[in-house]
Amino acid sequence: MNLNIFDRISFFILFFFVVLLPVFFLPFTNFSVDAGKSLFLVLGVVLSLIAWIVARFSDGKIVFSKSLVLVGGGGVVLVSLLSALFSKSLGVTLFGTMLDVGTFWFILCVFVLMVISSIVFRDAKNTRILLFGIMLFSTVMLVFQTLRIFFPSLLSFGVFTGKTDNVLGSFNAFGVFQGLYVLLTLFIYEFFPLTKWIRVVLGVLLALSLFFIFLVNFVLVWVVLGIFALIIFIYKASINASKSKDGGKIDFPIMSFIVVLIALFFFMAPLSWSVKLPNELGIQNAEVNPSIISTLSVAKSVIKENPVLGFGPNRFAEAWALFKPSAINKTFFWDVFFISGAGLIPTFVATTGIVGILAWLMFLGSFIFVGIKYLFFNQKESIDHHKFLFFLLSLYLIVISFFYFTGIVLCTLLFICMGVFIGLVSSSREGGEITISFFDDHRKSFFLMLFLVFLMMVLAAVGFKYIQKFISVSYFTKTLRSKSLDSAEALMLKAISLNTNDLYFRTYAQIEISKFNSLVTKDAASLSDADSANLQNVLNQAVSGAEQAIKYNPKNYLNYEMLGSVFQTAGSLGVKDANTKSVEAYKNASLFNPKNPRFYLLIANIYLGEEKIKEAKEYATTAITLKPDYIDALVILSRISTKEGNREEAISYGQKALLLLPNNQDLIKYVDSLKNGSSSSVNTEPVIKDNSNTKKQ
Repeated sequence: MNLNIFDRISFFILFFFVVLLPVFFLPFTNFSVDAGKSLFLVLGVVLSLIAWIVARFSDGKIVFSKSLVLVGGGGVVLVSLLSALFSKSLGVTLFGTMLDVGTFWFILCVFVLMVISSIVFRDAKNTRILLFGIMLFSTVMLVFQTLRIFFPSLLSFGVFTGKTDNVLGSFNAFGVFQGLYVLLTLFIYEFFPLTKWIRVVLGVLLALSLFFIFLVNFVLVWVVLGIFALIIFIYKASINASKSKDGGKIDFPIMSFIVVLIALFFFMAPLSWSVKLPNELGIQNAEVNPSIISTLSVAKSVIKENPVLGFGPNRFAEAWALFKPSAINKTFFWDVFFISGAGLIPTFVATTGIVGILAWLMFLGSFIFVGIKYLFFNQKESIDHHKFLFFLLSLYLIVISFFYFTGIVLCTLLFICMGVFIGLVSSSREGGEITISFFDDHRKSFFLMLFLVFLMMVLAAVGFKYIQKFISVSYFTKTLRSKSLDSAEALMLKAISLNTNDLYFRTYAQIEISKFNSLVTKDAASLSDADSANLQNVLNQAVSGAEQAIKYNPKNYLNYEMLGSVFQTAGSLGVKDANTKSVEAYKNASLFNPKNPRFYLLIANIYLGEEKIKEAKEYATTAITLKPDYIDALVILSRISTKEGNREEAISYGQKALLLLPNNQDLIKYVDSLKNGSSSSVNTEPVIKDNSNTKKQ
């Protein structure tokens, strides 16, 4: 038997995982791009690690890179685990809805990939194969996305809709990846021996990639790309200076120089130039995230609340709801449920406290230290282009991750590139690797093999459990597309049986409320005892779904909002004590989102319906204090004033609302009715619907 067969299997599994991850998706299915990639990520980790473990049974030897970076990465994993365990929402912090970016399990997965990459890709031959694969499949993705601009429907594969939909998720993420592709292509063009025709092909691909960065129009990419292209230019120029000194042939880095000029031009170009061509091609790219200042403000508040370990990983949305700046209420995004901050790394550190910040500083700081030490203080060997390239790619993704939430693919590629660099540096350095041989001692062999077998069993169990959760996504997607409430209910129960989380419980509660509303449309007198019992059962199921969501994550205001909505629906039909319970639920929601005026207005609506004018006015006033341009609150205050008999004040509130939305016909009619004195009744529903662009999960 060839003792290296499983090492080769492990290499090929990891190789195909790395090169296929950016382009992988499940066509003609009910799974989103991110869900498909999360499955691919888990299977890649599990299968490559199992193959590597089996290989250890063959040679009885374990080789690790001896690197401070791996120690720092292990520290990040440990802190994430402790922060998750000490949080009060284990389901959210450990795994999330579907291996969410930021959960402990995701951080563990990418760390394991970094370690495996440092072991598998630690020689130049494997690294060259990896580079070839990355270039090949990245080129395929580039060509595919180019064709999608002109044939979006033909190449939708049942997954993509608009022209900006792509295999990386957001269009900005696609632009970031193209920046990475430009750096990779540029480096190969400048430093690797190539034929004339290959240089021509690379030049064409470079131009096409720059064209896509222009279409994405993400300024951050131009800035970072320009800086790193300048680094490549200076590095090549320094090599030329050495060649000139030795009498060698000088090859001016013209391509790097051109890329620097292009990046500088588009960074300084007027906005009208940047959007003209994308608009003509029908490309609209809009992605909103909190600013870096807002993210740091939230992180500061989290540290004040829980200084040591923070709120726990994957809980930025809850931190944002609690501590978002008051100025956000003046924007269109005052009611947006942001699940991430300005960047990937700030989002990680914002939720894990001081210890988390120190762990990430040690991890990233040690990587940068090792890279700079190798590049500038290495006296024993000349700089290897492969090592420098992977350090450069890693550094590019690190810088981007400080200012943009990169998502599954780019975060995974960051850790893989770091792992490859660590492996290359450690393998070329004397004493840079740790070797553990356990066949020479049967006692050591027994315990190590027992541990490896246990690890394999854990990996298999994790893979099986994840596949269960993944299948639940299919049922959830079918639920959202179902045209029958009974069918939606059955599908949602299947999804919950495979994967319990508050999103699924809230969706189930919403389905039950829809069923409840469909039942009460019947004439009450015509309801049989069986219908009445069914009505009560449906209401109980809706309440149970919302309560289960709260139990799963008691810190998420959306769960309390759902419970309040359930009771408010019941209260509107005269169910005893339902309004009281609805008010209580909305008050709890406001505790976890205190600067959101919507909950105060919902409470005001309930009190207004019960003719509790004083209480209604108190809560409506609180809502308008938090958001002075809140049109619905102005309308409610106008109606309250009408109830109080204060017609002038009612007109004043109505006119303020009309100034904010002058073309709304409902508002115009309402204000006219007040002026004519014909508004005698008060409808507790808002005159208009809110345009807050709310994103909820």
